[in-house]
Amino acid sequence: MDYKSSLIQDGNPMENLEKQLICPICLEMFTKPVVILPCQHNLCRKCANDIFQAANPYWTGRGSSVSMSGGRFRCPTCRHEVIMDRHGVYGLQRNLLVENIIDIYKQECSSRPLQKGSHPMCKEHEDEKINIYCLTCEVPTCSMCKVFGVHKACEVAPLQSVFQGQKIELNNCISMLVAGNDRVQTIITQLEDSCRVTKENSHQVKEELSQKFDTLYAILDEKKSELLQRITQEQEEKLSFIEALIQQYQEQLDKSTKLVETAIQSLDEPGGATFLLTAKQLIKSIVEASKGCQLGKTEQGFENMDFFTLNLEHIADALRAIDFGTGKDEEEEEFIEEEDQEEEGSTEGKEEGHQ
Repeated sequence: MDYKSSLIQDGNPMENLEKQLICPICLEMFTKPVVILPCQHNLCRKCANDIFQAANPYWTGRGSSVSMSGGRFRCPTCRHEVIMDRHGVYGLQRNLLVENIIDIYKQECSSRPLQKGSHPMCKEHEDEKINIYCLTCEVPTCSMCKVFGVHKACEVAPLQSVFQGQKIELNNCISMLVAGNDRVQTIITQLEDSCRVTKENSHQVKEELSQKFDTLYAILDEKKSELLQRITQEQEEKLSFIEALIQQYQEQLDKSTKLVETAIQSLDEPGGATFLLTAKQLIKSIVEASKGCQLGKTEQGFENMDFFTLNLEHIADALRAIDFGTGKDEEEEEFIEEEDQEEEGSTEGKEEGHQ
């Protein structure tokens, strides 16, 4: 009996109840047994098993002697993924409450009279029900259309047989589409995993690259400090030497200045005897002082720092040439060239020895 045909009024409680009892796969009322998924959605066990078999083609099925770990199942309503055990769909719990509601609903529908107009009627023959299917035109029609109407020369078949065949075909298409959706979802999941792994790998190589450049910065800072220290040391040594000379010359200048002052005072002495007592020694001291300084001097260019000049163009070029995969390739090429040169040298030596 077609239980849907007995519900025609919008907002009818029984019709609303029927909508809640429709399987999302076969689009028919749930058939026993009804299984309940962990996400709380219900399916006919046969429909659920068809989807599971399509998504897991290598699963051996119930009653097989081969022990399987199960498979993956995705709810067609909410796309929630369920990991099945080795029992597959048969391991899911039955929803006895829904099954009891279906029984009560069917009993209620069977006790209600069939309402007029609930069965589709032919548009050409208003009193005739649509009860056959025209295979030629691929449309449902009535017996009068076959006998006297437009489908007189057409090939027809019982409506119920075509209905069952179309239902099975649609069910298979739904199962195939659901399985295809599962495969697409699997690809999406794989691509999402690929995105995640790509981000993780990128973060890792960025960290490694940053560490290597930090090492280069540390080496440059260390070398910079070392060279600056050498310049500072040279500067301090030269300044110390110059300052010592300045001190020596300053002491000599002070002595000469005092000697001049003493000589001027002697010239102002009126007494000849007093003047002569110190004049001879004073003259001798002045002569010795005027002969010239015997202290050390700096050589020409002593203050230059030109020998601390660096030529870093080749290093700058090497830094600019830094790129991924260049270091190992260059080392391998140099190693190969050295080996080739050694082999050529040994070959030439052997040939000369034979000659």
